[in-house]
Amino acid sequence: MGIDWISTLYAATVAAGGIVGYLKAGSTPSLAAGLLFGGLAGFGAYRTSVDPTDQWLTLGISLSLGGLMGFRFYNSGKFMPAGLVALLSVAMVGRCIYTLQTAPPGKND
Repeated sequence: MGIDWISTLYAATVAAGGIVGYLKAGSTPSLAAGLLFGGLAGFGAYRTSVDPTDQWLTLGISLSLGGLMGFRFYNSGKFMPAGLVALLSVAMVGRCIYTLQTAPPGKND
């Protein structure tokens, strides 16, 4: 199987967002959360690269970040970074669900 580039780029974006948050605002929680969620999303990207129907970790991370960052965007009204991460996460949730729905029978158990 090939590399799941979309999931890999999502993971890199999440991790980079945490690093940028730390560099711009000195936010250690942003750094920790970005690296934690980015690392988990990276592992999810690895798993989907090995087996394209193994979307569960990526789906969980995307749902979590979509909800958390969507809430932050709703409260702050600032698109960067919360709105962007929420938007990317919702797109990843859609992609994961689509992949699970279109998988051959017996593959997404």
